[in-house]
Amino acid sequence: MRLGVLDIGSNTVHLLLVDAHPGARPVAFASHKRPLSLVQFLDADGNINDAGQHELIEFVLEAWEFAARHKAEDLLAFCTSAIREATNGVEVLARVKHETTVTLQELTGSEEASMTFFAVRRWYGWGAGPILDLDIGGGSFEMAFGQDELPELAVSVPLGASRLTRDWLHNDPPTAKSVKELRKYIRHTLKPVVREFKQLGRANLVAGTSKTFRSLARIAGAAPSGAGPYVKRELHATDLGLWAQRISAMTVEDRLYLPGVSDARAAQILAGALVAEAALELFEFPSMEICPWALREGLILRRLDQLIFDGPLAPAPHVGLGGAVPVPRLGANTGKAAPAAVSIPIPIAGRQAN
Repeated sequence: MRLGVLDIGSNTVHLLLVDAHPGARPVAFASHKRPLSLVQFLDADGNINDAGQHELIEFVLEAWEFAARHKAEDLLAFCTSAIREATNGVEVLARVKHETTVTLQELTGSEEASMTFFAVRRWYGWGAGPILDLDIGGGSFEMAFGQDELPELAVSVPLGASRLTRDWLHNDPPTAKSVKELRKYIRHTLKPVVREFKQLGRANLVAGTSKTFRSLARIAGAAPSGAGPYVKRELHATDLGLWAQRISAMTVEDRLYLPGVSDARAAQILAGALVAEAALELFEFPSMEICPWALREGLILRRLDQLIFDGPLAPAPHVGLGGAVPVPRLGANTGKAAPAAVSIPIPIAGRQAN
């Protein structure tokens, strides 16, 4: 069957279609995405302005048409910190539903970390032992640790690369003072969280699961994406520290010449590098592996598990988010048969923090 995940993130909005069935590895069929930094559309009061809402609604309609055109049978639509933390997030979700009939499922920071960890566990398997997963988004930084399929502790902190760039790095290139102050802020925010994680024990494997980590690994010499998902990619703390220093002296235009850095991420790659550097230092790990699966894959795998128990295309109550989420259809908007939009149960094991 063909499944889709519509991901409204802080840096990009992305529809991924995969062909999969329970017990099988999801295989990417097609994707449709565009850069859309909703953080950049925030006003002084933290509201997503009308221009940002218009861009979002336009993409949601495009995505549903794309999914219908490619005969997707089942689609998960969700949003993360960009809307979750906006002052008018509830109003934005209501407007999206009104103008597109699509209900975006809002994930908490803990749920986001938990489902990303779930994908990492499935990728590496039980033999990996205890795993620490780190994920740097545009608006937040997720961390999760555990020995099972779901983490014992899942935490989200407001250290997203786009957010930090907007709030701290105002010059191009940034001043040495601003970089120093941002380093201090990142460590001040992470130290109490890291102490909590360390009480649970030490991981056998540290995984990085975001575009920021993939870009940093590529800058440091890891294989390009064209080499495929099965090539082992690592990011070493020594390389990270060196490149953080180099990038801090570059303009945004200069960063575009670095391998793996796109137009959309050139401005924020330094902030991402500083978060990654601080995390490896505070967790006391010399390196990490880059995992090709992340949140989207975690949600797809969770949906496939649901189908095993509930049968094909059976919408389920959304555990932990206030009951069942409505199941919208888009057929009236496109004139085509639309995939069913469903919610999935997202259990959170152990302790969580937003």
